[in-house]
Amino acid sequence: MNPYAIIDLHCDTLTGCGCYAPQPGTDSLNDPRKMLSLDGLPENVHWAQFFAIFIPDELRGQEAIGFFEKFHREFQQQTRNYSHKILPCRTWREISDAWDQHKTAGILAVENGSVLAGRLERVQTLADAGVRALTLTWNGENELGSGNATEHGLTPLGREAIPELERAGILADVSHLNDAGLEDVLKLARKPFLATHSNARAVCPHKRNLTDEQIRELVRRGCLIGLNYSVHFLKEGGQGAGLDDLMRHVEHFFRLGAESCLALGSDYDGTDVPPELDRAGRAPALLDYFLARGLSQRQAEGILYQNAQAFFQKNLV
Repeated sequence: MNPYAIIDLHCDTLTGCGCYAPQPGTDSLNDPRKMLSLDGLPENVHWAQFFAIFIPDELRGQEAIGFFEKFHREFQQQTRNYSHKILPCRTWREISDAWDQHKTAGILAVENGSVLAGRLERVQTLADAGVRALTLTWNGENELGSGNATEHGLTPLGREAIPELERAGILADVSHLNDAGLEDVLKLARKPFLATHSNARAVCPHKRNLTDEQIRELVRRGCLIGLNYSVHFLKEGGQGAGLDDLMRHVEHFFRLGAESCLALGSDYDGTDVPPELDRAGRAPALLDYFLARGLSQRQAEGILYQNAQAFFQKNLV
């Protein structure tokens, strides 16, 4: 059985990450060597994908801007080249229209607030370019704050950026942010936000995962949390991680009240994933797996697309 749709909150397919970087001369959105490729997506499942422009931590200022602009042009060019397969989307209405045309909905995101180069006016520049989500940090520090590799919270500029992102209609993404930074976001945010690819720390004790207290607060605020397929965040040590480990996270999130806030955030082409999920075309099988593990149809389809759909109908306008 296939789900009606899948909404995936995060992949690194456009830019790659480290050893997952795209090969020269290839169209990264349709490279058969990638975990996610347009030709590899199931034809009988509506698909919406957030494509992140991942900016390495070492890039700052004009270098970060130039990196973003290069891959923004790449996204625009490839969505034109493959316009029979994908439509760039900014709103829920446009996602729905793409599905009506049996095309993938491609939503642009940026992973790393260094893209702002320390200038708040660039928030509107990103919005004008079609960016709908911004991961505030990667693992290290940038002008907005600190990732999970360090312990500082948001900088003064980072604290100013939260209301500016909300004003511009860009969803803040707290995946990769450390605990102090997330606490700052919780003090400042007035609208729901995202944790696009983060699991439960009580199940896998990695700093990239969310604590129970954080999960409860995100649930209370109506935020959206994407399950990360990374073996390193599914199971301590990562070795042998598989679908049953993913299910342990699902069950834990449900115990904390996150049933209507849980979605998918694969992290395709940015990390190592279990063999059962090593291609995007395998993702629809999650429906049968979840049902076999005791989830109801509503709960399973909620994770695959309905929770994200409800969130974006309210917050991606």
